[in-house]
Order: sequence, then structure tokens, then C-alpha cells
Amino acid sequence: MNFDKIIIIDFGSQYTKLIARKVRECRVYSEVVPCTRDLSYLSKDISIKGIILSGGPQSVYFKNAPQLGKLILDLNLPILGICYGLQLLSHYFKGKVTGGKTREYGKTKINRVKDSRLFKDVNKNLTVWMSHGDYIKSLPNEFYVTSRSENKLISSFESKKSRIYGVQFHPEVNHTEQGTKIIKNYLFEICKVKHRWQVGSFIDEKVYEIREKVEDEKAICALSGGVDSTVSAYLVNKAIGKNLLCVHIDNGLMRKNESRSIVKYFSKKLNLKFIDASDIFLRRLRGIDDPEKKRKIVGKTFIDVFQQFAKRQGKIKYLIQGTLYPDVVESSSFQGPSVTIKTHHNVGGLPKSLHMKLIEPFRELFKDEVRQIGKMLKIPNEILSRHPFPGPGLAVRVLGEVTKEKLELLREADYIYISNLHKYGLYNKIWQAFCVLLPVSTVGVMGDRRTYERVLALRAVESVDGMTANWFHMPHKAVEEISTNITNNVKGINRVVYDVSNKPPSTIEWE
Repeated sequence: MNFDKIIIIDFGSQYTKLIARKVRECRVYSEVVPCTRDLSYLSKDISIKGIILSGGPQSVYFKNAPQLGKLILDLNLPILGICYGLQLLSHYFKGKVTGGKTREYGKTKINRVKDSRLFKDVNKNLTVWMSHGDYIKSLPNEFYVTSRSENKLISSFESKKSRIYGVQFHPEVNHTEQGTKIIKNYLFEICKVKHRWQVGSFIDEKVYEIREKVEDEKAICALSGGVDSTVSAYLVNKAIGKNLLCVHIDNGLMRKNESRSIVKYFSKKLNLKFIDASDIFLRRLRGIDDPEKKRKIVGKTFIDVFQQFAKRQGKIKYLIQGTLYPDVVESSSFQGPSVTIKTHHNVGGLPKSLHMKLIEPFRELFKDEVRQIGKMLKIPNEILSRHPFPGPGLAVRVLGEVTKEKLELLREADYIYISNLHKYGLYNKIWQAFCVLLPVSTVGVMGDRRTYERVLALRAVESVDGMTANWFHMPHKAVEEISTNITNNVKGINRVVYDVSNKPPSTIEWE
């Protein structure tokens, strides 16, 4: 692929994927590399035009904190340090980084004090997004300050001798005013990127690559009906045609009429087989209320059912999977001491007993790029615009133990919710919307009778790629009608609440 590249060295920031995402939005190819990896291979890649150092949770002056390797500087490429990356550059060149009482989190005002190519055509005063406890007390001799925060702390600097830049704030976060412009200045004014990333050329190159790799062998794809698996199936079908076998497994955790609709539509387009395995999944989930255990049970059961089916089909050499770049980054990035938030269902390799080789056509792409490819492959918009759906399905939207009764309540409520979003023209304004059945019952009154039924939560968020999200400000009239329709028509639910939590600190899904 003939395009220029930006390398992002990951030091464990929650925003690392956002940096990669913002660079891609500028139609420049970006790649995230953990700081713990051997980076010697970078010196042989002439397509690399710049290095970005991400933020991170550590303090640079701690003994075991990740440090900046000399090899990065020896590449003689423009470097942009963000947050921890800025402090790392200062520390490496013998500046003073310290912790103190003055910490900056959230929206903060900065003032430019010196001209810089990084701030070309950017306002002198900006509101930016900060997230740091340490700060630079004094800079190395070869650096100078280009902006300060309202607290008089250094918020950006650059080198007098080399193309090294640092910002204490996060230009990749949407809350930073003109953050995209700052990133563009780094890419085009400083790194001089010329050969841009073109999603369109990706299709022809990937089709050729898959065709050459698979040849006359057979491949299999688990088709959930979501954006990732659908576009993967269409792309691979374009490459190898009938040698691709698609299988849809109904795990009993799908939305109302979902499996039926998938089979009806895709059986006309692809070589599709259907398996109803709902009883197996629900039996294995019986008595389980821990979210991680539910995810693992659903994942393992899917592999078991899929593997048994694949073995009956004769020799199949390749498995197609719709893994996306954010999954890869989150699974491979440097995190330091960390905890599991939730298990990714499609990252982590294959069971050896499956005896297949993995093909992940979109491993280096973001969701919106996959949607662009889907449009080019003439996949209908109603499929491409579908909201994301978790791998474990409704199992993680029924809080507590999963039962058929609870799933039916949730399906009916979710159907009413989504139907009303379409009615009000809100569905395509929302990144993801769904219902959550809570393990809580409350007193209500219906027709002069006392009821004691379940509580349902409505969730709707605005986002670009799910890395961060804001709750959607639903029109009051729509909320009222949705709530009334659910409580009137779904026997077993007598109370509806609306989730107004952002990510972070909350996740989008409840489990």
C-alpha cells in the first residue's frame, strides 16, 4: 500500500485509540505500537513521516515508568508528545517534571505565548482538555514555551534545534477547541505528509490479497448480521465467491425477529447456513449472574457450536472474522498494571482444535471506514447504519441471571424503543441505543391494581467510535411516548428510567 504513515507510541493512555482515530480522519494512515515492543523495525520503513508519543498514567520520574528510547530520536522524524509524551520528552532532555498541588483535569483555558507551526491559524486563546497531575517545572535548554494554561503551567513547547513538539493537553479529544487543526498542522505543516490514506483503494488491494491467499480453498464466516461481519462477508465473497460459506447462529440472545430477518435477506446474497442453538446457550447460562462469566460462556459456546458445524462441512482452511482496529489496539497496547473492563469476543486467537487460519480483512480499520467500504460494496444503508450490538447479545443487557422470560420482556421493550426512535427520526442521530432489564422490581399501579414489576433502563449515546460517548438528549415527548408504550404493552415492566451517564466514567453497555 503506497501511503505515508504516522506511528503512535502507546504509553497506556485511555485516549491512544482516539489519537489514531483523529489522524485517520485527516486521511493519514496511523498505526499504534506499544512502547514495550522492539521498535528497531521502524528505521527500515521509509513510509513513516512522524512519531506521536501518547499520554499515560505513570509519572516519568518513577523508577519503573516507561521511558523514551534513543532509537526514536535517531529516526530523525518530527515528534509530537501528548501529555505523558510531552513530560517524557522534557525528562529525557534533562528538564524538570514534578507532581504538585496544581493539577489540571477537564476543560482548561490556555494562552499562546509564541508563534509555532503547530498552532498555525489556531486561535491565541483556546479551551482544551487536560488530564494530568504532574507538570513541567523547568524546560531543557534547547526547548521553549509556546503556550501556558490559565494556571501559568507550561501547556506546550518545542525544540529550538530539532522537530520536537509537545502539548500537555489532548488535541485528539473533541472537547479541545481546534484540536483537529492542531493535528493537521503536525501532519501537513511539520511532517509534510503527501501520500494520503484512501479507503477506496483498500477494497481492490484486499480482494487481490485474499484471492491470492485462499486460492481454491474454502473459507467460513460467522455472520451475525452486524456491520463488521456483514461487510467482511461481502468483501470476501467478492474475492472468492461460493468458496465462502457463511453461517448464522441463533444463540437465543438476539433481538426480536433478528435471526429470521438475517436469514431471509442474506440467503439471497451469500452462501448462508442457519443454526438454531438457543437452547444450548440458555442452558449453559442458567444460574450465572456475573457479567464476565456470562461473556465467557457465550464466547466458548459459540466456538463449540461453530466448531462442530465447521467439522461437518469437510475441509475448511480459513476463518473470516470482522475484527476492527480499536479491538486490536485495546488488546495489544501497553497498559501497565490494569484491570479487565470487559472481554473482547473477537480478539485473542483461535482454538488449536479448529485447525483454521484466520483472515481479518478490517484488522487495521475503524468502524466508520468499514461503513465506507460497505457503501462502496453496495450494502443497503439500513444494514450499515445499524447500531452496534455486543457479541454476547442480550445476555449482557439482562442484568443478573438470564432466563427466557427476562429475554422476552427485554425483546418486546427494545422493539418498542427502537421503533419509536425510527418514528421520531432519531435513530440515525444516535450512535447506539438499547434497553437494559434491571434486577430490580418496584411498586406500581395499573387500573387501580397494585403491581410489583421490573424496572427497564433506556440507554442512548452520541459517539464517533465508542471510545468516548455522551448521553443523547432525547426529546421529552419521545421519552414520554416510549415509556408509556413500554409500560402499557409489556406486561412485567412498570417503570422506565433514562441513563444520563457519559463514557468515561461509565461504559456504554451496563455489563
